[in-house]
Amino acid sequence: MNTIERIMDRHCYRGEYLSDCLPTREELKIIMEAGMAAPSGCNKQTTSFVAVDDPILVARIKAVLNPPLARTAPVFLCVLTQRIPALRNICYAVQDYSAAIENMLLAIAELGYQSCWYEGQITDEKRVCDKIAEILELPSGYEVVCLLPVGKAKDEVRGPKKKTFEERAWFNRLGVEDRT
Repeated sequence: MNTIERIMDRHCYRGEYLSDCLPTREELKIIMEAGMAAPSGCNKQTTSFVAVDDPILVARIKAVLNPPLARTAPVFLCVLTQRIPALRNICYAVQDYSAAIENMLLAIAELGYQSCWYEGQITDEKRVCDKIAEILELPSGYEVVCLLPVGKAKDEVRGPKKKTFEERAWFNRLGVEDRT
């Protein structure tokens, strides 16, 4: 499958995972390297990763997830950020980790696994991200901004219905048909 086909084929998976199909450390390394290859504002490289494959740590993370997410995931990839100012004192952390996450989701799909981008559910007012940071014993300055469960899907993976091209994209002017 080429890159464009993989982009069009990849979907978030919120179902159950098979318990006996774990990604290997080498596969997890490939996924994290894909995240590291993402563009980074002013090359500040504000995004870091922790692959959690220790069953005890996985269970501790699952225990703090509220609402319960990915309860059957065998592995988690934790996406971390550092708020480092760059050009004109602007921080590009959100852009950096967003690009990294998309690269990782594509790599996960390419390796035959499934995942889902969980951000708001862990960074909302409940601050589950802080509990995960505590479990991982992260030093100050690092924030957990995303949790990616990784595993083989137990159920069929189906994508959501997307709006049509004509509803979301135009040439030259928003909402105006270009007849050229």
